[in-house]
Amino acid sequence: MFNKRTRIKELLENDTHNYEVTVMGWVRTFRNNQFIALNDGSTNNNLQVLAELGKFEESLLKRITTGASLKVKGEIIPSLGKGQKIELKANSIEVLGDSDAEKYPLQPKKHSLEFLREIAHLRFRTNTFAAVFRVRHSLAFAVHRFFNEKGFVYLHTPIITASDAEGAGEMFHVTNFDLINPPKNEDGSINFKNDFFGKATNLTVSGQLEGELAAMAFSDIYTFGPTFRAENSNTARHLAEFWMIEPEMAFYDLEDNANLAEEFIKYIIKYVLGNNKEDLDFLSQRLSKEEKQKPQNERIEMSLIEKLQFVTNNNFERLTYTEAIEILKESNYNKKKKFQYLIEEWGVDLQSEHERYLVEKHFKKPVILTDYPKQIKAFYMRQNDDGKTVAAMDILAPGIGEIVGGSQREERLDKLVERMKEMHISTEELDWYLDTRRFGTVPHSGFGLGFERLVQFVTGMTNIRDVIPFPRTPKSAEF
Repeated sequence: MFNKRTRIKELLENDTHNYEVTVMGWVRTFRNNQFIALNDGSTNNNLQVLAELGKFEESLLKRITTGASLKVKGEIIPSLGKGQKIELKANSIEVLGDSDAEKYPLQPKKHSLEFLREIAHLRFRTNTFAAVFRVRHSLAFAVHRFFNEKGFVYLHTPIITASDAEGAGEMFHVTNFDLINPPKNEDGSINFKNDFFGKATNLTVSGQLEGELAAMAFSDIYTFGPTFRAENSNTARHLAEFWMIEPEMAFYDLEDNANLAEEFIKYIIKYVLGNNKEDLDFLSQRLSKEEKQKPQNERIEMSLIEKLQFVTNNNFERLTYTEAIEILKESNYNKKKKFQYLIEEWGVDLQSEHERYLVEKHFKKPVILTDYPKQIKAFYMRQNDDGKTVAAMDILAPGIGEIVGGSQREERLDKLVERMKEMHISTEELDWYLDTRRFGTVPHSGFGLGFERLVQFVTGMTNIRDVIPFPRTPKSAEF
């Protein structure tokens, strides 16, 4: 069989030698016409292949260039080189795919992350991105494992929807109309009756509303899929297409919700700490080099792995929005006007700088904020008895701010309808959603976790475009 090969990771984890293997991979470097550094993506570490002088045709050796792919058969022998216990003494080398050394963009040197974004189709072959995306894979696997162990049902919610779950209006529209000349009503608005779905539709911003429907039957469900925001934001924190994890749980109040979210975050980080040590060590070293280039007062105090262990080993700090506002208001950062957005009164929406201050400067641990002003939160959140706040919950993490947003959902039909009318959200279009409050309503809760922000937190990458394979941002939909 062609694919009867051994992964390089397996070889390097095994100290034994004097046995025959077949390996396949891509050339990282070729030194002195005899030492090939071969990598197959299973690990950042290369396997040294020894091509004995005089054993192979000159025409073959010329084809062994950076980026070329090889199939090598040979014997695993003890290595005399530093930093490696074994190497592969080649008996046969087959070039599976040539790579023009002059044109190959990934020369064996340091490349900037900005440059690598321009060649995102090749950046997986670098150590940094290989480590990031192996960690991303492990996190995704741990998500499914956590919920499966808890007895949750995995629900695929629609990508094309007629509802705007967040009420924000920043949506990508879906249509098969001729965009130059769509049919219009008398008032000039577009007539969607003859469109593919017979109504205005868009790419989903959240699977939450559909998730709630299923939670009213299965009790505990979760979604994990792509979501879309047509927000014209060119920052290191925003994407137009990203992945969301959204569990919805019947018979959960806000405290139950916060407990599950904290347990969930700790579980998946522990999984990666236990299964991706090599990648995390590499990313931690990379981050510490990056930190050394910053001014002393801007550096992160803990290493990447220390930060992750700190999260798994400590209880998250819990406080209300009102308590947080007081802390921020009285902080030196606010008094000395170090915040870009000064905190002057209760009711303002917290910015990333405020969230990071609470986490990194004040508490020095992840924070769960609850009971936000209802005016800055979505229509579906349960209204508290004070008439001013809702049973909302955000989890704030070091380095990035908000990582989880959730709430107890408003299960009382009259309160929900009243709030929708206040916010000018059509009760007619969401009549199917209101049915869950008409027929056997129960207290229920849920949260959303932006997967890319989680990957950022775990890998230490500072730009969200570097933790998704092919970032979709304003004016950019390459590959």
